[in-house]
Amino acid sequence: MDVSRREETSMEKENDRKALKEERNETMPHGAAEKGAPHPYRLVIVTGMSGGGKTQACRFLEDLGYFCVDNLPPVFIPKFAELCAHSAGHIANVVLVVDTRSREFFDTFVHVLEDMDRDGQKYELLFMDATDAAIIRRYKETRRRHPMAPSSRLSEGIAKERAQLAPVRQKATYIVDTSELRKAELKTKIIQLFGNPDGVKMNINVLSFGFKFGVPMDADMVLDVRFLPNPFYIDSLRHKSGAVPDVSEYISKWPVTQEFLTKLDDMLTFLMPQYIKEGKNQFVIACGCTGGMHRSVFVAKHIYDFLGARGFQTTLEHRDLMKNDVREHVREEV
Repeated sequence: MDVSRREETSMEKENDRKALKEERNETMPHGAAEKGAPHPYRLVIVTGMSGGGKTQACRFLEDLGYFCVDNLPPVFIPKFAELCAHSAGHIANVVLVVDTRSREFFDTFVHVLEDMDRDGQKYELLFMDATDAAIIRRYKETRRRHPMAPSSRLSEGIAKERAQLAPVRQKATYIVDTSELRKAELKTKIIQLFGNPDGVKMNINVLSFGFKFGVPMDADMVLDVRFLPNPFYIDSLRHKSGAVPDVSEYISKWPVTQEFLTKLDDMLTFLMPQYIKEGKNQFVIACGCTGGMHRSVFVAKHIYDFLGARGFQTTLEHRDLMKNDVREHVREEV
């Protein structure tokens, strides 16, 4: 090939690259091409030994608000990262699980990571590991086949997988050995590595209900407030909910109510941080009276206001309120 022909071929390739770049810009979300400023996102790639705890780690990451994609062939990682960067902030925290289940696709994993390093694409690589003995014990308990040993001894599959993963392990940002870790300890570790900088938020759902309609199945704490004075027996209050000022003033004026709320506030102030420390991500407080219309609504609203004023992430629901003959109700801003 002469020089002029080589130059012509080179120019054709350059034109093809420009055309491809323009095509990518056209397919980006509106405004991304001209602004050219990718949105910040956190990309965590989870890999490691089969039986090393990848599934459990991903469940904890999902609880932290990460969007998880399992068993993604490595060749698609850069394109997925590009999609996240130009998603206008809709995809902020992403977990991609890549392991030897990808089979022949997995051979490109290290090369893909090297390309991402060279291109400046940011990611964190979490490698889940465990001793051979721990992995063998877990597979014996679940009676599942090892992906690298479908028809041979389990120990051979583990050795083969460990050798294949050795180059990937060397590139890991974090290595977590789960051999001696309990689930609660692994959850704490994941939260420490990938939790929100302001701390993990526990969602507190405050629920009022009527005992005659049944106790909520998902309640973590049930408060029976049927000992409080009952507005049902006051004709002017009978058809008003516990959120109406007349009813709440009637219930709260009694010494037993005031003493109860003082003790309740003290208990909640002590308990909620303990449950957060324990690692709970959701807590349901159910307040029950006979019909779920007066006293339970009043106490549930009090708890909602009390915890909300102290920065807890709280929601409020009156499950059985409208099963009663309610003629006046004040809808809370929740």
